[in-house]
Amino acid sequence: MDLVGFTTLTAERGDSDAADVAQSLYREVRGLLARHEAEEIKTIGDAMMLHCKDPAAGINLGVRIVERIRASIAIPPVRVAVHTGTAVHRDGDWYGNGVNVAARLCSIAGGDEVIVSDDARAAAGSLDDLQFEERQLHWLKNVPEPVITWSASAADRPPFNLTGALTRLAPRLRGWSPSCVRPSRVPA
Repeated sequence: MDLVGFTTLTAERGDSDAADVAQSLYREVRGLLARHEAEEIKTIGDAMMLHCKDPAAGINLGVRIVERIRASIAIPPVRVAVHTGTAVHRDGDWYGNGVNVAARLCSIAGGDEVIVSDDARAAAGSLDDLQFEERQLHWLKNVPEPVITWSASAADRPPFNLTGALTRLAPRLRGWSPSCVRPSRVPA
């Protein structure tokens, strides 16, 4: 997961303010980890890598992170990706195809969005308190097969809306408008 517009925020508000925003994000997310049996793997700038043994817990955690950050006026929208795949654990970090796919999925997610691979959704089983909106087939950089994704949200919330997410972000960052976004490539 990472923040949307963090580079612009840094340019406009300076390194110190941007670092404070990233630290605020980390504090908010860390407050959710225990109840979802998740562990923090690492932080890199405005991004956090998290690990859950249970895909259902990972998807629920992603939705809760978006809800918590959405409620904060001090933190820009966050985008989250959840994927289940192969990976190996070495010296406190994770490596492998599953990690790479999750990172690529995060890069295509919109602000306030939890994007879930079809593999993660299938492995999670029934998630009655969540709703899934079918997304698209994505061809991801250096991933040989396309990945089917879903957008997850709480059952009592409307599904992800890119224009709404960008409209929420726009007042925080100059130069942003819903027209600034280009959709990801989808094969014909």
